[in-house]
Amino acid sequence: MEARDPELKKELDATLHARRELGEEYDSALVESFLEKVEQRLDGSVDKRVRRQLAEQQMVVARGARPQQSAESNFGERFGFAIISMILAVPLSAIAVVNADLEGLIVAWAGIVGVNAVHARGWLWPSRDRSQKSDWED
Repeated sequence: MEARDPELKKELDATLHARRELGEEYDSALVESFLEKVEQRLDGSVDKRVRRQLAEQQMVVARGARPQQSAESNFGERFGFAIISMILAVPLSAIAVVNADLEGLIVAWAGIVGVNAVHARGWLWPSRDRSQKSDWED
């Protein structure tokens, strides 16, 4: 298997090496540290994509054309929302288990799934034609 991110592979190798040297009692700290680095990489990647997309939209607007919502941009929004909800799911799950055991975990994940379902269906933020005026505009 070819590594996509050689720097991240080095980090994983270093984490595994440290685990062998330190023993199992440091497992959670090592895993947490590695996951934090993965999260930083993901955040950086998502930020870069968002900046690129915003720059492209600004260029389109500057040229006088209307930016159009493509299926690809909708996929990016949904994918980003899913990634963020998965990142937040880890601490939410831990808090739920510590405070309410299995029932808390079930409630937390029901909420996570519910929020993602609402976002995927577009119930809270329906897309509308921007050329139509809202009730608040003259």
